[in-house]
Amino acid sequence: MSKQCFFRIILGAILFAALLPVSAQCEPSSGLIKGPIVITSSTLSADSGANKAVFEGSVVAKTDEMTLYSDRMTVFYSEEDGDIEKIDARGNIKLLKGQRVLTSRSAIYLASEGKITFTGEPMAVEGNNIITGSEIVYLIDEDRSLVRNSKVYIQQDKGR
Repeated sequence: MSKQCFFRIILGAILFAALLPVSAQCEPSSGLIKGPIVITSSTLSADSGANKAVFEGSVVAKTDEMTLYSDRMTVFYSEEDGDIEKIDARGNIKLLKGQRVLTSRSAIYLASEGKITFTGEPMAVEGNNIITGSEIVYLIDEDRSLVRNSKVYIQQDKGR
């Protein structure tokens, strides 16, 4: 095969891939998140020198138990084994886990601490109940949250 033909095939593949959503699959570094993390987005920019990947445009990160949506997500990984160490998500954050929905403007996942910190008008909704605050910290392995400057709206069932 000629060099010119080879470069046309590679260029065609790159242009074709640019029209499709980008997807990456990573195994989490701890047992706190069950199964692989599958991340899809419009674009992906990887920087192996800085050990990070930046996903932009309609970003969706899915695990077996939860789904995290954002406009932009930066994934930091370890140099030695490629395990995810930190995820920094920005813009239109929405975390879905079971019947719970948590929204905010930014979220940071720290694998070593097993937590996700939501800031920028975070709000958690489960059924008719709503919790807001200046910061919501979700402790993944304990399946519980800590809320700073909390305000809780509880809708009582009138049938009881």
